[in-house]
This record gives sequence, C-alpha cells and structure tokens, in this order.
Amino acid sequence: MQLESLSWFPGHMTKTRRMVASEIGSMDAVCEIIDARIPRASRNPDLDELTAGKPRIVVLNRVDQADPKATKQWAAWFRAQGYAVLEVDAKSGAGVKQFAPAVRTLLADKLRAYEEKGQIGRVLRVMVLGIPNVGKSTFINKVSGRKTAKAEDRPGVTRGKQWVPVDKTLELLDTPGILWPKFEDPNVGVRLGFTGAIRDDVMDMEDLASRLMAYLGAHYPDALTERYKIAVEPGEPGWELLEKAGRKRGFLMSGGEVNTERMARILLDEYRAGKLGRFTLELPEENA
Repeated sequence: MQLESLSWFPGHMTKTRRMVASEIGSMDAVCEIIDARIPRASRNPDLDELTAGKPRIVVLNRVDQADPKATKQWAAWFRAQGYAVLEVDAKSGAGVKQFAPAVRTLLADKLRAYEEKGQIGRVLRVMVLGIPNVGKSTFINKVSGRKTAKAEDRPGVTRGKQWVPVDKTLELLDTPGILWPKFEDPNVGVRLGFTGAIRDDVMDMEDLASRLMAYLGAHYPDALTERYKIAVEPGEPGWELLEKAGRKRGFLMSGGEVNTERMARILLDEYRAGKLGRFTLELPEENA
C-alpha cells in the first residue's frame, strides 16, 4: 500500500467510535495515551470532538525510547492546551504510580462538589483512549496491578470495552485502539508505520525503512554510525543508507546485491525495540 494514500479504518474501529460516543456522557475524565516518540502522529484528531468538554489527562508513554529534551517540550505544549500530563514507561512501570493522584488533582473541583453533596468516596470513572499499539493495555495493567487488559506488541488486540478497577474510588474504561479514516498528512501514516501502530503487512517495508534511515541520518547520524558502523554523509538518501547498513551486516544475495528487504525489517525491529537509541520524530513547533 502506498504510504501517501494510506487509509485504515476496519469495522471494529467504526464500532469503537459509536461506543465512545455512547459512553462519554457518564465519564468524569478522559485519559489519552500517546506515543512519546510521535506525540502528534499518535493522536487521533477525532477524539477532541468525541470527548469535547471532558477533563483530559495526556499520558506520554514510552518516554524511555524518546528524546528526553523533546519529551519536556511536548509535556509543556500539552499543559499549555489545558491538559494534565504524565510521562511514563508503561512496560517498566516508571511513572504509573502518579496516575491516580494526577486524576484526583485534575478532578479536584468535581470531588469537592461531590463531598458537598455528601457523596464522599464516589467512584471516579475515566475512559482510556488511544490509537492501536501505543501501550494502552500495558499501561492499564500496570496502573491496576493486574492483567485484565490484553497486552501484545501488535495493533488491534483489544476489541471490546472492559472496566478495570484501580482502587475503591477509581475505575478505568478500557477501549479498543481507534485510528481515523484517512491520514491527511502523509507523514502521519509514515510515522505510525515506524512505530508499528499500523500492521506491517499493509506497508511497503523497504520504503518505510528508507524513510526512517533518511530521518535518522539527518537528525541522529551518530546513532546509525554507532549501531551499523556506517559513515553518514549530509543529505545522504535513506535508500543508500539502508544499502550501506545491509552490506555491513553481510545481507548479500547472489551477484553481491544487498538484501534490502531483510535489512529493512532488521532496522524497524531494532528501532521499535529501542536498540538504536532515544529518538523523537516530531516536535511541537511542527504541530502549529
């Protein structure tokens, strides 16, 4: 599938939209899980309309794989939009203990209003939303201390809604990952492909890997030199860098041709596993 025309909207995502619309009225707040490596691309723009008026906490997940400086910039940007922000690594559990206190701080006015009505200890309900494969289920499992939400390193695992208690007065509504009908900006589809938020079998892996190589070559050349032992020239095309790395790894076919498909898969696997370093692929100023 051509990255520029990528469209991804299976039937279960349409169903999820309807479910969000029907449940949002009974929610106290919304928790939006975002990939800290691609904070803009990993946000579903439809969620603003679907959850309008609800207090929101933005969870920047996978901060362990993102550029720390860029993460601070993004956290400040989201706070300027009026959202509470949490920086976490759901896999290790770093930062997740701050979630329940952050929700109660966000909803402090509502909790006071409940107390004035004599409704002390009333359960807060938070809807957890995010696109596929941003670590939503892993985050919920860490926050709740149990394994009720399915967590796998591939998109589209959670298919139905489920309630997950965090403590006696806080419950989370887990929802399936939801993308949007078509990416207006082709870079969004490309970046989602980099992180695995879109299934590899609908992507051109060599094209995707070449684009990732080009970005890393332009912004983080030392990481490529260190990992693949290749020299990176200014402005060098991603395809050439992919070939260089494949040749260095010995991925050769008959006639000495480089097996770029194999190298493409290795590059994307190693990037997603955090073996290349900590990178953020977009910045707030590009979000204007």
